[in-house]
Amino acid sequence: MNGAAHAGRVVALVPAAGRGVRLGENLPKAFVELGGAPMLVRAVDGLLESGAVDRVVVVVPAELVEHTASLVPEEVDVVAGGSERTDSVRAGLAAAGDARYVLVHDAARALTPPQSVAAVVAALRDGAGAVVPVVPVTDTVKAVDAAGCVTHTPDRSGLRAVQTPQGFDAALLRTAYDAAEGIATDDAGLVERLGEKVTCIDGHPLAFKITTPLDLVLARALVAPGE
Repeated sequence: MNGAAHAGRVVALVPAAGRGVRLGENLPKAFVELGGAPMLVRAVDGLLESGAVDRVVVVVPAELVEHTASLVPEEVDVVAGGSERTDSVRAGLAAAGDARYVLVHDAARALTPPQSVAAVVAALRDGAGAVVPVVPVTDTVKAVDAAGCVTHTPDRSGLRAVQTPQGFDAALLRTAYDAAEGIATDDAGLVERLGEKVTCIDGHPLAFKITTPLDLVLARALVAPGE
């Protein structure tokens, strides 16, 4: 690898403006506590502890910018996001400055190990334009129509569940967002629409997304004292 060609700053974006109604809590999901610390703080700490990220930009509702800044390390930037995730990532990209590479990480994947973050960055520096950590799909998956009837059963050997952080060449991700129409929940999906290759690397079981009350029970058990 040509070191000069793949050098450059890595900026991690953490869009955390969502309300997370499926979690059943009375506050934005990213601020729900997990072992004495909000999920957002744990996610940011994991990014910083990886040693592979130069800067972190957290994107939250405008009314929570000041509060969030009091929770995260002072070197972390906090900016206001929009009503949709797409708007929040755009706000993060605007704040990313001269980043050569950009990571987009879910605050709800608060237990993602730092080494997983470092692995995504390493793949970017090895020349990949877009990188996603993935894990095998263990359940049988059914495709259904609008009436709820099964249309076919995909072969799960060729399926993967995608985690975060997803990593990108910054210019590529900006181009993907410039071309994006409507709402997107997966950044790599926008890159795919451009016809660009997305590289998969091994994910980690602890990088699961805390979405439902049961997910939260599991996450809290994993960070309980003595665990």
